[in-house]
Amino acid sequence: MKQNKIITKILLLAVFAFLKADISTAQETENAENADISKQVAALKPGESNFMMAGLVTFGFVNQNTTSTTVLGKSIEKTNSIGDADRYEFSPMFLWRHGNKLLAEFEPSWDGSALGVNWADVSYYASRGLIVRGGYIVLPFGTYTKRLAAGWINKLTSDPVGVDMAGSDFGVEAEGGFPLGDMKWSYDVSLSNGFQLNPNGQLSPVGISAINNGKTVCGRLALLPLSNSSLEIGVSGLMGSLATPVGDTNIYNNPIASMYAVDLNFVKNISPIQINIKGQYSMSGVNNQDYSNPDTTQSKYNFNNTTSSYFVQASIRPNQSRNKILKKMELACRYVNYTSPKQSLWGQNYSEVNLSLDYWLSWKTVLKVGYENIKYDGTTMNNIPSGLDGNSTSVNRLIIQFSTEL
Repeated sequence: MKQNKIITKILLLAVFAFLKADISTAQETENAENADISKQVAALKPGESNFMMAGLVTFGFVNQNTTSTTVLGKSIEKTNSIGDADRYEFSPMFLWRHGNKLLAEFEPSWDGSALGVNWADVSYYASRGLIVRGGYIVLPFGTYTKRLAAGWINKLTSDPVGVDMAGSDFGVEAEGGFPLGDMKWSYDVSLSNGFQLNPNGQLSPVGISAINNGKTVCGRLALLPLSNSSLEIGVSGLMGSLATPVGDTNIYNNPIASMYAVDLNFVKNISPIQINIKGQYSMSGVNNQDYSNPDTTQSKYNFNNTTSSYFVQASIRPNQSRNKILKKMELACRYVNYTSPKQSLWGQNYSEVNLSLDYWLSWKTVLKVGYENIKYDGTTMNNIPSGLDGNSTSVNRLIIQFSTEL
C-alpha cells in the first residue's frame, strides 16, 4: 500500500513537470511573438506613414441671359441651373506621406457630367529649398492655375478665361526657394511631353503616350522684394516642339510652341481693411505654319497663330472691423480679356467683368453672390460658313455659389 502511494506521487510529480515545461515553452513562444510585434509597431512610428483625404467642393445656382446677334438677326435665351459644368466641382484629394521625404498626391474631379484628374504625382523633399516631383503635374506657368483656381481660394465665382494655356501634363518637376537678403525668390521648372498641333492650328496635350521625341520645358521664377512678403512678381516661360496628330496629312515646318506670362500678387492691410490685388498676362504662339482650310477652293491657309489673355482683380475686406458680420464680408471685382487668332476657326475678341460679394463662414468656407457680364465677337474668316465672324454674343449671369475645402 505504501509502495502504491509512492508511485502515485512520482506520477503526479511527472505530470506537473510536463505541464510546467509546456507552459514555459508556450510563454517563451508568446513572448517571442510579442517581441516581434513590438518591433514591427516600433518601426511604424507616429508620423512615419500617414494617409489623409482633403480636397474641395463647389456648388451653386446660375441664372443666365444670352443675347446672340448674327447675320440672321438677334435671339435671346434664358436659362437657370442648380450648378453647371463651369461652377460645380467635387474634387477629393488623397494624400499619402511616408516619413518627411515622400508625398503622393491624387486629385480626381467630377464636374457633374465627366470625371477627370487634376493631378496625380509623387514628390520627394530632397533638401531645404528643393522638391522633386514626377507624374501628372500642373505645369508651372503663371500663378492662377496652380495657386488660385480652387473655389474656396478664388474670390470670384468663375475662373478667368485663358489662364490655363499650359494646363497639366505628364512630366518631372523641381521647385523650391531661398532667402535673398531681406527678399525671397522661388523657382519652379518642369520637363513634360508637351502638345500636338492640330490641323486647325489649335494645341492639345499629347498625354502619357508621346507621339514625338521632342519635350516641353516650362518654368516660373518669382521675387518677393519686400521683407514682409506682401508683394510677389513672377515671370513664366514655356517652349517645346509640337507633335503632329497620327494620320494628319499636313506637312508642318518644324512646329514650335512658345508661351510667356507675367503675374503679380499684392496684399496690404490698411486698418481696418485688407486690400488684395492680383493680375496675370499670358501669351501663347506657334511659329509660322500652314493649316487645313475649310474652304475647299484652297488646300491650305495661313494666319498669325497667337493667343493672349490677361486679368486684373482687386478685393477689399474689413477683416479688422469690430462688427462680427462685416469683418467676414469681402467685395471683389475682376476684368478679363482674351484674344484668339484672327482668321482662325476659333478667332474671337472676348471680355468679361466679374463682381462678387463674399461671406466667409470660416477661413476655408465661403458663400458668394456674383454677377458676370461677358461679351465676345467672332473674328474668323468671312468665307467659313460655320465660323464666328460677324457674330456677337452678350451674356449676363447671376450666380450664388458655396465653396469649401474638405
